Amino acid sequence: MRVLFVSSYPPIECGIGTYTSFLAKALARTSTELHIVSQYGAEGRHVYPSYSPNDEGIARRIFNAAGKVTPDIVHIQHEFGLYGELDGIAVLELIYRIKSTATPVIATFHTVQKEPEFRKELILRAMCRELDGIIVHEEEHVNILRSVFDTDTAKIFLVEHGARVMTPVAGAKEKLNLENRKVVLLTGYIRPTKCFDKIVDLFPQIVERVPEAWLVLASKLRLLEFSMYRKILIEKINDSPVKERIEVFRGQFPQKTFDTILSACDIIVLPYVVGAQSGIMSHAMTFGKPLVTSNLEAFVAILEKSGAGFYAETDDEYVDRIVTLLTDEEVYNRFSRNAVNYVKAKISWDIIADKTIQVYKQFERKPECRTRHVFVGE
Repeated sequence: MRVLFVSSYPPIECGIGTYTSFLAKALARTSTELHIVSQYGAEGRHVYPSYSPNDEGIARRIFNAAGKVTPDIVHIQHEFGLYGELDGIAVLELIYRIKSTATPVIATFHTVQKEPEFRKELILRAMCRELDGIIVHEEEHVNILRSVFDTDTAKIFLVEHGARVMTPVAGAKEKLNLENRKVVLLTGYIRPTKCFDKIVDLFPQIVERVPEAWLVLASKLRLLEFSMYRKILIEKINDSPVKERIEVFRGQFPQKTFDTILSACDIIVLPYVVGAQSGIMSHAMTFGKPLVTSNLEAFVAILEKSGAGFYAETDDEYVDRIVTLLTDEEVYNRFSRNAVNYVKAKISWDIIADKTIQVYKQFERKPECRTRHVFVGE
């Protein structure tokens, strides 16, 4: 089967692009023939940079590039804003263009919210109606699409967010001058809904109980509209009574560098108040790093399935659970083993690729003639 992805793609700085690259590598190990239409700047085999998110006629540009590949199915990686102005409303035109050729089109929804803003709801509702299939990462998202967006259950497929199977980077703490420290990591794009400032505020209490604790913020600002929050966050760090134990790594890190940062930390904290599944959770579990998260429904569901960490509802719970992981070796090791085992058994990229192929097969068009039909991969 020849599959066409529409997505951002490395070295473009985008979590969706990173997701797509890992899935593409896993699919490449199967008989699936994969092609990728992406933004200018994307690179790789069978990758066709064809548009800019700010282009006029973005749907036409993507469609014209897709037509040259003549795919059996088109798979859109969807996130609001990836497909032009007005929250990426051009994705609807793209779907109609593809459907006009009788080519099945599916999408992975990377953001699903119960109460999105008006325009996002409009776009998502239309996509749910017109797409042939929809992939989501969490059972909560399945329920939202059914109950809020009245989506046909037969269209929805649950395929978890994948994770790599690999060992931590050797000597990571030494490489980052973090040796002999118990490192608490905050990472991801800086935005108010991630509440990194909460952990900065609580960190003096953690240091009081764990003197070797060290807080690392590894992040960057993606949207200028959040620059005021970044200013507030940095001011909190500068004013912290334990600021000498807080370190900031700034930048969009190449995967090798990011893997080193993840390997150097002891635990990862996600105090988000808005969100769903997180690629950071998958990266953390790859390296067996226990998690402390907020009580977002999707986070709680992942922790209950994986046994890879705690969730917290109050400030005291954040402090207690971070301290427990930094001081109780038995609890730490249990969560770490659970994370690694969960990845290997449930969400390795090879497993996720197989599940994705099973979705594709639901839409495979069989030839009407009675002669034998054979697809020969590369």
